[in-house]
Amino acid sequence: MGKKRYALVGTGSRAEFFYGALVRDFRDQGELVAFCDSNVTRMNYANSLLQERYDHAPVQTYRAEQFQEMISREKPDCVIVTSMDRTHHTYIIKAMELGCDVISEKPMTIDEDKCQDILDAVERTGKNLRVAFNYRYAPHNTKIRELIMDGVIGEVNSVHFEWLLDTQHGADYFRRWHRDKRNSGGLLVHKSTHHFDLVNFWLGSEPQTVFAMGDLRFYGKENAERRGETRFYQRAFGSPAAKEDHFALHLDQNPYLKAMYLDAEHEDGYQRDQSVFGDGINIEDTMGVMVQYRSKAILTYSLNAYLPWEGFQVVFNGSKGRLEVRVVEKPYVNGGGEKSQEGAVKGIRLLVIPMFDPAYEVEVETGEGGHGGGDPVLLRDLFGPPAYDRFNRAASHIDGAMSILTGIAGNRSIKTGQAVKVNELVRFPSGK
Repeated sequence: MGKKRYALVGTGSRAEFFYGALVRDFRDQGELVAFCDSNVTRMNYANSLLQERYDHAPVQTYRAEQFQEMISREKPDCVIVTSMDRTHHTYIIKAMELGCDVISEKPMTIDEDKCQDILDAVERTGKNLRVAFNYRYAPHNTKIRELIMDGVIGEVNSVHFEWLLDTQHGADYFRRWHRDKRNSGGLLVHKSTHHFDLVNFWLGSEPQTVFAMGDLRFYGKENAERRGETRFYQRAFGSPAAKEDHFALHLDQNPYLKAMYLDAEHEDGYQRDQSVFGDGINIEDTMGVMVQYRSKAILTYSLNAYLPWEGFQVVFNGSKGRLEVRVVEKPYVNGGGEKSQEGAVKGIRLLVIPMFDPAYEVEVETGEGGHGGGDPVLLRDLFGPPAYDRFNRAASHIDGAMSILTGIAGNRSIKTGQAVKVNELVRFPSGK
């Protein structure tokens, strides 16, 4: 059996995570054959990184409208989708219909209609779709799954989960295309898909009923005006006002961001450095969600995108005790060029509090690479030879759907003020 052939669509900041690992660590298993993007400058930059960072020859490039031609000419076995979230379903479905398996960056897609189209395409084509949930593979998250699987705190009845995004990473979603819910589904879909997937993974269960509230309370021009701000700008590049703004992103001061975005914007007008206190932001930055699972466990969840530190706190209340977890992560700017900083862990504390015995801490060994050492494990699972995994961390299209459906239901709940039944959003294939 020869090497597996891979093509990648969407050469923005997330793409190098996949193609870099493929050409550096998995050359014996796979071969990168092509890039596809709507922006030629960005594809050319990706090819320059292939040469300079990875000693790899440039690959053929295709514009977005040439996607089908790319599949026909390059004959990839698998397509890696790292494009804008609202386009994921288009490339996932086309790739499968043209005979390819797919690896999709999370979220799999952004709303229930696109999710249904993907589920139908998987059933129709019989192709394999994997969703890249790297948080499952972080050692501390796997350890939580292990403790719950092994019954350390008994049957889990409730979970309280707080995720904190700081003023560096959290603010970044409000500078770029994610600030428009039509592109990203908002943070309950784009970011929380990680967190809702973790709860599904930890509990070994699936969401049934979702109720949510959320609003834009910190970012956006109206909120800044309410706090007394009087100086505004549209984007940081070339703006005197941005020089004094802690939230400004200066593309010209980061070679990676400059080459990928500032030098490429003449093609499509995309500005990566918009003001987080500008107009046109329609996603929430303050969210609260309640979920009931098939296991009858209840989740209370909050996400805030403007806090002084980055990370999460989660507690599990079970029939035999309580598990408390606190994880502090290092802040970063997406696409800033420091891949190992994404989700890098500064501190971890796992505390088991049995019902009638003394509390004790559980040690967690972190590894090299992003997300506490989880990224290399995910990449090995995606590109390396198959291996047994007791924890079943590999995420299928069903897992991808279940994680986004919590956020999609949350978006509908915010809009309507009503609780939403997940099984009313999509029809799963028979046997699910």
